[in-house]
Amino acid sequence: MTPGIVDLWVYLSRSPLLWLTLTLLAYQAATAIHRRTGGHPLANPVLIAVAILVLLLRATGTDYETYFSGAQFVHFLLGPATVALAIPLYTHFNRVKAMLVPIVAGLFAGSLAAIVSAVAVARWLGASLPTQLSLAPKSVTTPIAMGIAERIGGIPSLTAVVVVMTGVLGAVCARPVFAALKMHNPAIEGFAIGVAAHGIGTARAFQMSEQSGAFAALAMGLNGALTALLLPGIAAWLNSVG
Repeated sequence: MTPGIVDLWVYLSRSPLLWLTLTLLAYQAATAIHRRTGGHPLANPVLIAVAILVLLLRATGTDYETYFSGAQFVHFLLGPATVALAIPLYTHFNRVKAMLVPIVAGLFAGSLAAIVSAVAVARWLGASLPTQLSLAPKSVTTPIAMGIAERIGGIPSLTAVVVVMTGVLGAVCARPVFAALKMHNPAIEGFAIGVAAHGIGTARAFQMSEQSGAFAALAMGLNGALTALLLPGIAAWLNSVG
C-alpha cells in the first residue's frame, strides 16, 4: 500500500462504524452469491460472509477485539431477532398444541443425541475433558452455548467455533438428508433443523417455508433450555469418571 492509503486505513480502522459497515457488506455479498447459485445449500450466506471477514481481518492484521467494537451492534440485534421468531410460531400455535407429545419426545431425543454423540466422539479421539465439555453444547445457539460451556468447565471460544460449524453443516445438509429420508412434513423438518442446527439452521428453515421456520424457532429455544438443564449433571458425571 502507498503511505496515503495506509494512513487512510489507520484512520478508518479506528471507527467502529467501519467494521459494522464491512460486516453488513460481507453479508450482502454472500446473500447475492447465494441467490446467483439458485439457493444452493453449499453457498450458505453465513459461511461465505464469515470467510470474507476472516480473509479481510487477516489481510489487514486486525484483531478480533477491534473488529467486534463495530460488529457488536449486529450482535446486540440477535436478542430482538430471536424474540421476533415468536411471531410465526404464534401463527402456527394450534399445530404446535396438536403435536405436543411428539415435540417433547423429539426434543429429548435430539438434545441427548447431540450431547452424547459430541462427547462420545471426542472421548474416542482422545480429547481432553475441557474439550469434551466445550463440544457438548454444539447444537445450542451461540450465546447460550458459550454460557453453558463456561459454567461446566469448557472453553467458550472453542464452543463458539463449533456451534457455528454445526449450524452451517446442518443448514447445508438438511435438504439432502430430508430428501434421502423421503420426508416432506414442514413441521417435522423445521423442528429437526432447530434442534440440530440452532439459529443458522432456523434461518435455513425459514427459506424452506414459514411453517418450517416456526417449528425450527420453537426447537431452537426449547433445546437451549433443555441442554442448559441436562449438561451440568452430565458434566458432573464426566468429571467423576475422568
